[in-house]
Amino acid sequence: MSLILRWLLDLLLRFTRTLDLPLLGALLALMGIGLAVLYSAGDESMRLVFAQGARFAVGLGFMWLLSRVPPTQLRNWTPWVYALSLLPLMAVLIPGLGAGKHGNHWLNLGVFYFQPAEVLKLSLPMMAAWYLNRRPLPPRFSVVLVAAVIVGIPTGLILLQPDFGTAMLVGISGAFVLYLAGLPWWWFGAGFSAIAAIAPVAWFWLLRPYQKDRILTFLNPESDPLGTGWNIIQSKIAIGAGGFTGKGWGEGSQSHLNYIPEHTTDFIFAVLSEEFGWLGVALVLSLYLFVIGRCLWIASGARDGYSRLVAGALGLAFCVYVVVNGGMIAGLLPVVGVPMPLLSYGGTSAVSLLAGLGVVMAVQAHRPVHAR
Repeated sequence: MSLILRWLLDLLLRFTRTLDLPLLGALLALMGIGLAVLYSAGDESMRLVFAQGARFAVGLGFMWLLSRVPPTQLRNWTPWVYALSLLPLMAVLIPGLGAGKHGNHWLNLGVFYFQPAEVLKLSLPMMAAWYLNRRPLPPRFSVVLVAAVIVGIPTGLILLQPDFGTAMLVGISGAFVLYLAGLPWWWFGAGFSAIAAIAPVAWFWLLRPYQKDRILTFLNPESDPLGTGWNIIQSKIAIGAGGFTGKGWGEGSQSHLNYIPEHTTDFIFAVLSEEFGWLGVALVLSLYLFVIGRCLWIASGARDGYSRLVAGALGLAFCVYVVVNGGMIAGLLPVVGVPMPLLSYGGTSAVSLLAGLGVVMAVQAHRPVHAR
């Protein structure tokens, strides 16, 4: 019996040797909380829980596979991964192939729907890091321009769908790579100034009516409390109703009475706030903070520039996902359709996120032994 146990333990250690156990533990805790909240938000539907659990399993599989690939090999594959990820992004723009509520965000693959833009959250920072790693840092003007093209092509394609929220997150992930490469702050200031300068043009010529409504609602949700302002108002009511300890699991009236829209996806954090209160929110935010900090710690000890840029950018991008969704449901940011990582119901976002964290784990697993 002892030999069998020893063999099983040795097999388990071999299987998990490339996984960063502290990071994995935090992610499993978030996934467990996400499934519990989803069960309540989905009116105790085990179908939703099993479906999301299957997606988590697929994502963990990709995480394990990518954690075993040396960063040098990932670096060699990066241009191909980036190029291939652009193909489905262009395919959704072909009439008849794309599907979505407010545009062509998804590809119908028969068995499931696939959102190509989510893959760019991983492949874009990898490509930007691949390009910048081959040049002297901090980057020169010509290098920054080429990097901007690398970031701008997929961002522009996502805007054409149109999907402003995902385009913003993809563009920011590329900007983080430039920041970590040593680009001076004034570059980012100039970029924000340029965006502000073209904002009037975008308002009149680029934004769709529903996107304008979201911005106007963010500025004054009470102007249309039963229409466009309903989402934010009800979400804020749910957050406030939770108090310190919450109403209890499955006792959230805002979600169970269908006051909160999209309560299994974009607004699931409001359900968590109502049912588990400040304590539940603090626990989840602490886990998010640990994941972000762990990614940045791994990036700081990376053995090469490519690994450092990729791991750091993915960690900072994860932070932005949490901030944008949290600000959205609290009424601090416009509603842009950004899911809360590992809590919101959804397949492509969860799988791509876990795969990206598998790349971070690969950076940790292949560091020099003395640096671990």
